[in-house]
Amino acid sequence: MLILGLESSCDETAAALVTGDRRILAHKLARQEEAHRPYGGVVPEIAARAHVEIIGPLVEQALAEAGVRLREVDAVAATAGPGLIGGVMVGLVTGKALALAANKPLVAVNHLEGHALSPRLTDPDLQFPYLLLLVSGGHCQLLLVEGPGAYHRLATTIDDAAGEAFDKTAKLLGLGFPGG
Repeated sequence: MLILGLESSCDETAAALVTGDRRILAHKLARQEEAHRPYGGVVPEIAARAHVEIIGPLVEQALAEAGVRLREVDAVAATAGPGLIGGVMVGLVTGKALALAANKPLVAVNHLEGHALSPRLTDPDLQFPYLLLLVSGGHCQLLLVEGPGAYHRLATTIDDAAGEAFDKTAKLLGLGFPGG
């Protein structure tokens, strides 16, 4: 099994090739910090435009690094939300186009579920259930993870998530963006 994964839910664009036995054959990441720094935070329109510019070249670089062709991929996975809608749309439409071109299935991935299950990528011995502190730019939750698709939210922030709080504090202190 070989999966091409795409991520574009906020201000980073990523493309990776991962095998069924959890080997990462290639991982390419493009950051946008410099584009957003003058504004003190992520500007959704700027983020979406940057995703459009870089996602194609990132996919090409990832495929080349892994030494595979698109037709050799078994499926394409792309973030389907939550996130900044412009960025999510860029990644999802790119994923759909690549899957269609290669006649492969598209797997729409919930961004938060990706975070919740990612510890199992690097720790294959991690068994369900487990507790997870999910700290993402726009989310901060304590979850009981019972399995794929089976989550119980035990606690959550009701205002700013930790990532937002770091960025706002850094801005107030004149430390620049990002603050985390």
